[in-house]
Amino acid sequence: MQTVKHNYTTMPEPVKCTGSINSRELRFSRAMVFAIEEINNSTKLLPGIKLGYQIHDSCASVPLAVHVAFQLSNGLDPVFYTGNVCSQSGMVMAVVGESGSTPSISMSRIMGSFDIPQVSHFATCACLSDKQQYPTFFRTIPSDQFQADVLAKLVKHFGWTWIGAVRSDSDYGNNGMAAFLNAAQKEGICVEYSESFHRSHPHSRIQRVADVIRRSTAMVVVAFVSFGEMKILLKELSSEPSPPRQWIGSESWVTNPVLLRYSFCAGAIGFGIEQSVIPGLRKFLLDLSPTEVAASPVLTEFWENAFNCRLGKNMVIDQRVCDGTEDIQTLQSQYTDTSQLRITNMVYKAVYAIAHAIHNAVCQDTNSTTQCDKFMKIESKQVLMQLKKVKFSQNGYDVSFDANGDPVAKYELVNWQISESGSIEMVTVGHYDASLPVGQEFRINKNLTWVHGSTQVPVSVCSDSCPPGTRKVLQKGKPICCYDCIPCPEGEISNATDSLDCFPCVMEFWPNAERDTCLPKPVEFLSFDEVLGIILAAFSVGGACLAIFTAAVFFRHRTSPIVRANNSELSFLLLFSLTLCFLCSLTFIGAPSDWSCMLRHTAFGITFVLCISCVLGKTIVVLMAFKATLPGSNVMKWFGPPQQRMTVVSFTFVQVLICIIWLVVSPPFPMKNLTVYKERIILECALGSAIGFWVVLGYIGLLAFLCFALAVLARKLPDSFNEAKFITFSMLIFCAVWITFIPAYVSSPGKFTVAVEIFAILASSFGLILCIFAPKCFIILFKPEKNTKKHVMNKNQSRD
Repeated sequence: MQTVKHNYTTMPEPVKCTGSINSRELRFSRAMVFAIEEINNSTKLLPGIKLGYQIHDSCASVPLAVHVAFQLSNGLDPVFYTGNVCSQSGMVMAVVGESGSTPSISMSRIMGSFDIPQVSHFATCACLSDKQQYPTFFRTIPSDQFQADVLAKLVKHFGWTWIGAVRSDSDYGNNGMAAFLNAAQKEGICVEYSESFHRSHPHSRIQRVADVIRRSTAMVVVAFVSFGEMKILLKELSSEPSPPRQWIGSESWVTNPVLLRYSFCAGAIGFGIEQSVIPGLRKFLLDLSPTEVAASPVLTEFWENAFNCRLGKNMVIDQRVCDGTEDIQTLQSQYTDTSQLRITNMVYKAVYAIAHAIHNAVCQDTNSTTQCDKFMKIESKQVLMQLKKVKFSQNGYDVSFDANGDPVAKYELVNWQISESGSIEMVTVGHYDASLPVGQEFRINKNLTWVHGSTQVPVSVCSDSCPPGTRKVLQKGKPICCYDCIPCPEGEISNATDSLDCFPCVMEFWPNAERDTCLPKPVEFLSFDEVLGIILAAFSVGGACLAIFTAAVFFRHRTSPIVRANNSELSFLLLFSLTLCFLCSLTFIGAPSDWSCMLRHTAFGITFVLCISCVLGKTIVVLMAFKATLPGSNVMKWFGPPQQRMTVVSFTFVQVLICIIWLVVSPPFPMKNLTVYKERIILECALGSAIGFWVVLGYIGLLAFLCFALAVLARKLPDSFNEAKFITFSMLIFCAVWITFIPAYVSSPGKFTVAVEIFAILASSFGLILCIFAPKCFIILFKPEKNTKKHVMNKNQSRD
């Protein structure tokens, strides 16, 4: 097109088109003529009425398209026309076109002011669905909004979250890409770059866009580009080797066979208008008589360009004259290519939609006949109103418009595949039908090939997916698709890929090693099955057996002087209580229960008080016996066997009373300790009342301290009564064990708390039995010669 400068003093010269004719657009215009002639010959649609038409060439120029729009609106003489003179000359009922979105927008603003309906076959900009701005605009091709949404779903379907985007710097490209980016954002797709360009831009701009594509890290490039711009971009990219890229195309270029020669685009996929078949169209396109060609300036230009010759008066020096031997049947061009009728069918449907609207305005259908008033004068507004209601099928193609003037969106998924011959061919591999239920609109029914014919889906992500057990942390200053995978913190899991957060397990569960699932925490308690439990149980049983063995030795030698001299009744009672002390430690091993928790503490408290009471009784007996040997002393009558029994019973009864109060007020109970260890549960006995526990322990300590004090007082008595020394040692061990027990008990974690308590019971019990009874058993068993009354009574002399 030639640009003209205006000086506003003279009428500007008319805009002229430059360059060669677009044979594809010529096919569209001829398809319109074919449809009109088919309608004029129909006996069902507008019978008796002939449609006329005017064809204008806008040269893809907005100024020229606006000029034509004013011509049509004002009823001026056409630039050229074909067909018979209409009876209502100059009255335009409807317009088919434009092919581009930008010219269609300009035309629709003018047509809308005159209520002239405009039906486009190729203007896809979503902005044209706005009925406030474009009230008379209709189209037979789906809006780019549908294509943008389904392209975003396609990208998401193959797991691509890191893409590049290029677009035409036009209404088609800018609006289409804006809709796609909005849909992509909802799908969680990130865009590394978004570049725009136009065919009128300088070469440096095209080169810059190509360099951005080459340097990018995104494997996938979504191109919302018109055919003209895409051809320029691919030519630029082919000039230098480029890294492999997976192209995702809009219908404007992805179904155009001219671009198939760019082999580096093999594997490209995109959505195109469904292929169709129009019976008789190919014959009509090829059936051009010399007279018809010569009568049409457009056909003349096409013919001369196609065969490189001149017709009649258009002769030029050094150029041959068309001699009539030219055969259009052998011509390879977009005009004659009817193998994939896509947009051509949109033109066909647009003409029929207008014809049906006029038919509904002037004709009445009865059961068997159709009556049309050929003399009825109708206005474009009537056609507009009827066009909104149009709904019909033609050659198996449904035609209707929604409230926005858009048809039902239907697309084919096209894949550029390498054929056996090595050439690239377009293969339909799937479909999209917006009229189907949600979730069923999009389906792929054939295998796809990708970059360079690969069968593996290419990967295009900024960061690899975060596996379960980790969470995504965004990289500073980068899009949301660029992130690092951070392991979940202790006690938390993530069980999904690309989780944004980790979630804590419930109290009684803990994450596995991978931190992708919560498992029940292992339950821990001191059991008879583990080594520590077995050792402690063995010492417990061994101690009890030792006490029983000692009692058996004492019982067998009960008449011997050493047994009789050491208060055999208290000795047997002490051995019995020690046996209970050893055995009560067994109640601390095993899973806690209500009864075991109450039994272990009360049994421990009572048996130890019984034991200490016996030791205390023996200590008092030693002291009293010494006093009884003094002249004039009769103190032993106040501390004979009845008094000894009463002392033991009294001391023990106090402990029993304390334990009863403890069990009644707040008894010990089993509990799951979840605080000591995060990763496991400790089964233990809660004290219930801590005061009760420490009172029981304190009472034992009080008696032990009293016994220790008395034993210290008696430690220097004559050797005949040297049992006080052994009692002192035993009480020293007892007090040392239980004094160290308190901090160890408080600080020991989990089952070791129980182990410390058992150890204290066993250590103090062994201390008592070894210090008090071991020396006597040694004499009885291994030194029987010393087990005599004389030796017992005269120990001091025997040492002289």
